[in-house]
Amino acid sequence: MKKAIGLVEIKSIPIGIETADEMLKAANVELIMANPICPGKYMILISGDVGAVKSSVESGKRIAGIFLVESHVINNIHEDVLISLAGFTEIDNVKSIGAIETISALTAIKAGDIAVKASNVKLIETRIAKGLGGKGFLILTGEISAVKSAIKSCLNELEDSGSIISTSVISSPHKSLIEKLR
Repeated sequence: MKKAIGLVEIKSIPIGIETADEMLKAANVELIMANPICPGKYMILISGDVGAVKSSVESGKRIAGIFLVESHVINNIHEDVLISLAGFTEIDNVKSIGAIETISALTAIKAGDIAVKASNVKLIETRIAKGLGGKGFLILTGEISAVKSAIKSCLNELEDSGSIISTSVISSPHKSLIEKLR
């Protein structure tokens, strides 16, 4: 697992493609994702050593210029975050569910990392922008107290930026709901 990830969101698809290319040329990083997201934005996700990721993201911000929506560098990314981005994570026993909706795709990834580092929870899914009007959300599970603690940590850390739209905690979710989340 790489030590850091870098995220860049751009409000132009052609500039997004150019930015991704320049970010890869700027430093020794691995491209995890580079694709259009709705509504008409482009998201780039890279990984690598902290210094290389920071350098690459700075290059991306410079190339994106006025088209930059936001960027983040997350050090020591929790491995569950990238797994949850790929699709649903297989969870055996769902005791409670927490959901967090974010104003942007990138913030959902950041919130997922905060949640799994703050409490003993598992990410079921992190969905970014596609079909969400540019927003993101994540669903997590664990003991009710752990889920509440994870969501509180996300709220505490991201509250000032206004990045979290809403949250929900469900104790003992119905079996039919659990099946649809998987």
